[in-house]
Amino acid sequence: MCGIAGMLSPHIDMRERRDVINNISDSLKMRGPDARGEMIKPYAALIHRRLAVIDPKNGAQPMTFGKYTIIYNGEIYNTEEIRQELIRSGYKFETSCDTEVLLKAFHKWRERSLEKLNGIFAYAVWNDEDRELFLCRDRIGVKPLFYAEKEELFCFASRIKSLLSVPEIKPQVDENGLNEIFMLGPAKPIGSGVFRDIKELPPGAYMYFRQGKSEIKYYWKLKARKHNESFTETLEHTKFLVTDSIRRQLVSDVPLCTFLSGGLDSSIISMIAAKYYCDKGKTLQTYSVDYEDNDKYFTESIFQPNKDSDYIGIISDFIGSKHKNIVLDNRQVAKAVIDSTYARGLPGFTDVDSSLLLFCRQIKKDCTVAVSGECADEIFGGYPWYHNKDILFEDCFPWSRSGNVRRSILKRGLLPKGDEYVREKYRETVAKTPYLESDTKFEKRMREMFMLNLDWFMQTLLVRKDAMSMESSLEVRVPFCDHRIVEYAYNMPWEIKSFEGREKGILRRAFERDLPTSIVWRKKSPYPKTFNPIYFDEICKMTETVLSDKTGPLSEMLNADTVRALTENPDTLKEPWYGQLMRGPQVLAYIVQIYYWIKDNNVEFIF
Repeated sequence: MCGIAGMLSPHIDMRERRDVINNISDSLKMRGPDARGEMIKPYAALIHRRLAVIDPKNGAQPMTFGKYTIIYNGEIYNTEEIRQELIRSGYKFETSCDTEVLLKAFHKWRERSLEKLNGIFAYAVWNDEDRELFLCRDRIGVKPLFYAEKEELFCFASRIKSLLSVPEIKPQVDENGLNEIFMLGPAKPIGSGVFRDIKELPPGAYMYFRQGKSEIKYYWKLKARKHNESFTETLEHTKFLVTDSIRRQLVSDVPLCTFLSGGLDSSIISMIAAKYYCDKGKTLQTYSVDYEDNDKYFTESIFQPNKDSDYIGIISDFIGSKHKNIVLDNRQVAKAVIDSTYARGLPGFTDVDSSLLLFCRQIKKDCTVAVSGECADEIFGGYPWYHNKDILFEDCFPWSRSGNVRRSILKRGLLPKGDEYVREKYRETVAKTPYLESDTKFEKRMREMFMLNLDWFMQTLLVRKDAMSMESSLEVRVPFCDHRIVEYAYNMPWEIKSFEGREKGILRRAFERDLPTSIVWRKKSPYPKTFNPIYFDEICKMTETVLSDKTGPLSEMLNADTVRALTENPDTLKEPWYGQLMRGPQVLAYIVQIYYWIKDNNVEFIF
């Protein structure tokens, strides 16, 4: 994993912009602490920071072959298959890294090479002969890529923060951006960079920039297809795809571990990884996260039915992993809410972000690569809103069904078109959902729910995973995001996917003989959160700092009385802000994140 960036202009000599190039490179340092590389020409600059995972001694970037130069962030999991195909076509290789394979694949097939790739990636290829830039992003959007066009200058980067290092790119946010922060956040629309000048290259898309013009095309979109396999065949196919994806993602030349929560998804990954390591005479390292005194304050609820700690020992003993439980200090979790905002570049998932950031920092002391179970819930119907018929057909985002809570913290009259903006984004997603003519009303709705989760909830989690892990210089892989699994699950009938009426029923049944029964049929429990009042007390102090500052733009936006009432009684908030994990304390922490995001970036609001 790495960080990439670049600048192009026919009228700016990039050799005179070394200060800007240095600032951009520094902003990417945590994404790539192992090496720095640049290509600087009068009309173009490419910037690369490397976190070495495969072939650490080689694979320096930018890498050039013929008229093409590449900078790349990601991992390709079918590298050897593509390498052998290229060798048969006469290509020779000097390294074992996937960067060289990508570069020569582009040399042979250009944008058609993307269709061959299985992996997570964002990369740029500069054609020096034709003065042409190619940008692309993986199908699911695991790796980020942002860009900006301003005053005949084209810039791109792995981070929003890097683009804001360019003098021409202003930290301005218009009404749409403010709607995204307050009415949709921590989610944002695909393609948006929130800032007025910044956009995101969508997942499954590539871009050419030539002669001052950009053109975006898609090489991958979900398609509706008829599912012709029996239940038994579906079971076997699901197990094969999941197992194959996990095994492909265990290849690393540096220490690798897995996240292990005691839930179904991480247990499947860790079980397969443990067997893979055992075959090589090694022991898998696994990690879990918890909070100081969480057992003391844990309260069972419909959203948090049990504690991970009750199950982690069962699965770790079963697979024979070397396990380490990382216990986080609650004051540090609160403090890191600010650090996680800087890492994401936007307000985010509050303590869900900050705890992951601290967790990744601890893991990085031992390992450089981790494998995690994100995204199985979106793909295999793991969330409550898939199963609640009262919510299923509501014409709204199921994890944020009402804007009342969001409006309650704002001054009256602010963002008058906010609800309309949210509705527009919801309808855009539903409208692009592919159906079969034979689909029933229920089947169509389940496809819509899949698309909503894929484009919104899952993207939010992927941004979180990438930002917090890379801020810690830790690469985290997500095997359930394999595009083959996504395509297959999209067309799987709901009665099979939700076997026996259970969330992720097909996944449970596929692996029920490989894991302890208590793990396979454990009721879903979300990412662990802190219940310790120390955390809430710290967030309240930080919120008071925000409310006391009358000099910044946020003071003109917030309803201070409502916010202060939340500090006194967070349980007055009856509707979730976003999904299962953002309620009273998290709403306050989100306000804190907005405050420090504004300060860090000198955000200017344009209405």
